[in-house]
Amino acid sequence: MADVTVSQFAEVLKVSVERLLTQLEEAGISTLGVDDTINDEQKLELLTHLRKSHGRASSGEGTGPGKVTLKRKSHGEIRMAAGQGRSRTVAVEVRRKRTYVKRDLLEAEAREKQEELDRIAAAEAAAREAEERAKQEAVDAQSAERKAEAAREAGAREEEERKLAEAAEQQRRETEERRRESEAQKKEEARLAKVARSAGDARNTRYGRAELHVAGDVASRRRKAKPKRRGGRVQVESKHGFELPVEQKAKEIAIPDTITVGDLAQRMSIKGAEVIRTLMGMGMMVTINQPLDQDTAILVVEEMGHTAVAEKATDAESQVLQAVAASTDESDAVARPAVVTIMGHVDHGKTSLLDYIRRTKVADGEAGGITQHIGAYHVETERGVVTFLDTPGHAAFTAMRARGAQITDIVVLVVAADDGVMPQTKEAVQHAKAAGVPLVVAVNKIDREEADPDRVKHELSAEGVITDEWGGDTQFVHVSAKTGEGVDALLEAILLQAELLELKAVATGGAQGVVVESSLETGRGSVATVLVTRGELKQGDMLLAGQEFGRVRAMFDEQGKPIQSAGPSMPVVVLGLSSTPNAGDEVLVVADERKAREVAQQRQSRERDQKLAHQQAAKLEQVFQRMEQGEIQSVKIMLKADVQGSAGALSDALTNLSNDEVKVEVVYSGVGGINESDVNLAMAAGAIMVGFNVRADAAARRAVKDQELDIRYYSVIYDAIDDVKAAISGMLSPEIKEEIVGLAEVKEVFRSSSFGNIAGCIIVDGHVKRALPIRVLRDNVVIYEGQLESLRRHKDDVSEVKSGTECGIGVKNYNDVKPGDQIECFERYEIQRSL
Repeated sequence: MADVTVSQFAEVLKVSVERLLTQLEEAGISTLGVDDTINDEQKLELLTHLRKSHGRASSGEGTGPGKVTLKRKSHGEIRMAAGQGRSRTVAVEVRRKRTYVKRDLLEAEAREKQEELDRIAAAEAAAREAEERAKQEAVDAQSAERKAEAAREAGAREEEERKLAEAAEQQRRETEERRRESEAQKKEEARLAKVARSAGDARNTRYGRAELHVAGDVASRRRKAKPKRRGGRVQVESKHGFELPVEQKAKEIAIPDTITVGDLAQRMSIKGAEVIRTLMGMGMMVTINQPLDQDTAILVVEEMGHTAVAEKATDAESQVLQAVAASTDESDAVARPAVVTIMGHVDHGKTSLLDYIRRTKVADGEAGGITQHIGAYHVETERGVVTFLDTPGHAAFTAMRARGAQITDIVVLVVAADDGVMPQTKEAVQHAKAAGVPLVVAVNKIDREEADPDRVKHELSAEGVITDEWGGDTQFVHVSAKTGEGVDALLEAILLQAELLELKAVATGGAQGVVVESSLETGRGSVATVLVTRGELKQGDMLLAGQEFGRVRAMFDEQGKPIQSAGPSMPVVVLGLSSTPNAGDEVLVVADERKAREVAQQRQSRERDQKLAHQQAAKLEQVFQRMEQGEIQSVKIMLKADVQGSAGALSDALTNLSNDEVKVEVVYSGVGGINESDVNLAMAAGAIMVGFNVRADAAARRAVKDQELDIRYYSVIYDAIDDVKAAISGMLSPEIKEEIVGLAEVKEVFRSSSFGNIAGCIIVDGHVKRALPIRVLRDNVVIYEGQLESLRRHKDDVSEVKSGTECGIGVKNYNDVKPGDQIECFERYEIQRSL
């Protein structure tokens, strides 16, 4: 290799020059200076000295003998035939000599040589790199007349590198040759051992040791065995062709979303028992036909020495996605409205602010005065078109807020000037940052005397949200949802931010979008709120939404008016899907109905297999936990809600209440009213029935009464969470329980100049009292909760109407009662709870 100076060699070895000169002097090389070159012989002498100084012996040395030679003599007699039928006895002495060499001696020698080659190669590479860097700097500084000389030097370097490469290749071939000789030697040992065992020669084990093996350079071992003469015939010793099995080769195994243990073993070309043994070592008890999820299968494949590759989408699904991608042309993109999400802490005025913009009263219709669904609204202002998403602020709706931030362009963070930054405010900031969405802060309630906008700015600055007045990039606008102050400035800030983003989308071709919310309504079927992100969604299109599909039978805007088409950034209510899709699922327009059905069925099958795999893993985990910690108590809950988002949020919130002593398990969650099959499933599972903004139908109520099932109704999510939390913690204080005392069915609606719409009803169950609160039900789903404004029998005001009697009912602050609705009268009272 090329000689380097002492200073360069010290830099390669990462030691100081003084220490290297001291080590060279100790090795007997004291004639070198800092700028002198060091050759290969001197490097080898230094390496030998360092090995001795660190207690490592050179090749051939050791604490014990490297070779052992055994000499053996055996005596015997043979009878030989003589003339005239006589025989004579001849004494025979057989001498044998065998030499044994330590296995670890050969391995240590090979390892030392390999380490020496690696170190020399690293030093050569580092030296070449340093030399090339220095020469390159010199070439840059030299003038044009030295270019020819630099080219010659480059040629010389290439020739030197070629020689070094040839030397390295020679070393590699020698190493490979030694490895092949070692393998051949091992095979020869195995063959000799087999022959010795078959002949019954026990002497091989009398003196042999496990750490010794027969040396491969013994000449007598390679000699051919002489034929033995026995009975006048020559017998040649037979040799078998057995060889040790070769090392297992690593394969690349494709892993789908779910795969059974047997199929996984077949792909790895091994027996299923080996896969089961590996899974048992990982703490999983499985059978040959049990499905495994993709993550578990990948761990098993890697544990067994192979490479796992996750399979891509199925053929039908990939074909649909490719067709959708090919049908869109980004060159046709046009400007689109901005999608704005209103986020913030509970009761900070998000919905009220949006109501002022929309000139509606949506907040009055929410149970408990809080938003429990994601509302999508298309607003046409004087300054442009904006699509607003109103998300809940309660802590249980974290998943809803995260979904809102992922499908939006701008986030308007509403912060009350009198409360400041609260926990859900910080959470909304984190969601916006994670989604990479710009923020516009609306400081609300500035009309109050205790309002302090500067406090909001200081508290948000601690969360990384800096106002543009202080040199940041976030616009702060002071607004009042009550008086309307600053709303125009807020809209101006939103549209300014939208112009900076330069939002564009393809407005033609097949539509794509996201499911914002979904529910199941009697008479309408599956109802999904879809936000179109690109293309044009038209009535009659074939939709694929997650695991569901169907043709668009009808479309409505947020006000319930029928529409024929919708473009980018437009929220629409779609009817016609096969079932309720999950909130957040991607929506695609597919040209072929057969393809849409096939992809939906494949996704459903894949989801079912994944759930089965996770359920089985959870059951095994419970078994191990019960074995280690003892029996664990569990509270099983069956949940039915009005929309998919509420069901998911409440299910997650209840599951997170589990502790070390009691586990909360949601055995099933769905949307729509409670029917008889739901009651039977809850009875079979031993679960508590929870209805969130839904009610049981007549058949379900009879089943509940017959089977004495515990069923609870809630309209506000944190009431349900608090009840379950109190039950599992043992703090069972008196609770406010509701009892339905009467049910009235609306037959006709009349107009009154004094009270507005009056519902002509007949009491079908119990009695209705004027002083009690009521709820309005439509298709067994709660649509309003409030008080009675008037209760009349003929023309007289009455305080109570009993079952079977007709009456007129006026609902306070609500005029949307329709024939077929039900008015539920209930009473609240305290009872002592017990677990």
